[in-house]
Amino acid sequence: MSANQPASPRFLIVDPIPAVQNFASQLLESYGFAGDTIRCCTDTQTALTQGLELKPDFLVTDWFAKATLSGIALHQRLREVSPQCRLALLSYEVTPEHEAQARTAGSRFLLRKPFTATELSTTLKNALVQLNKERPDLAQRFHAPSSTPGGKDRDIKPINMPMPVLQTFKPGDKVVHREKPETIQYVVISHGELAVQFQGRAGLVPAREVRLK
Repeated sequence: MSANQPASPRFLIVDPIPAVQNFASQLLESYGFAGDTIRCCTDTQTALTQGLELKPDFLVTDWFAKATLSGIALHQRLREVSPQCRLALLSYEVTPEHEAQARTAGSRFLLRKPFTATELSTTLKNALVQLNKERPDLAQRFHAPSSTPGGKDRDIKPINMPMPVLQTFKPGDKVVHREKPETIQYVVISHGELAVQFQGRAGLVPAREVRLK
């Protein structure tokens, strides 16, 4: 890259579930953004260290309501080094109070977990298109999405993977797996399909092998 060529936009994805990190980063890469401009973290403290160095243009983070540093607080800290950094939030709990806090923080969206791959893809795409319009300084740095002179947003290449549905189960559901009662702790996308992790159990189980009690 030449000295006069603008750098590509930088993204920071923060979520405790690796499958969510991976899926979001794959989405961004499928939209045309370079992999080396996308960083993923599992917790906000690590993300703060990474973000102060990265100076992201866009932060996609879980709410992290129980963490010492919440997702919104992380964004506030990162704006000290990247004042125009945009925020997007993911959360299992979305109440009117959460929505009000997200609006006050200027979040591009507040997406309820668990979500479908289609929901994340569409929501993130719309946020990026809006960011491109709001920040002329980034317009030359976007491979996609971008707007044509006529004002029509250029299509974004869709991610090449199945679009699983995540609404079937939610954390806390009482289920049966191999005739043994379990409680779901996480619902995730893993290798393009719905998977769950049980409380007190390591590893993921395909949702097709689980039924509600």
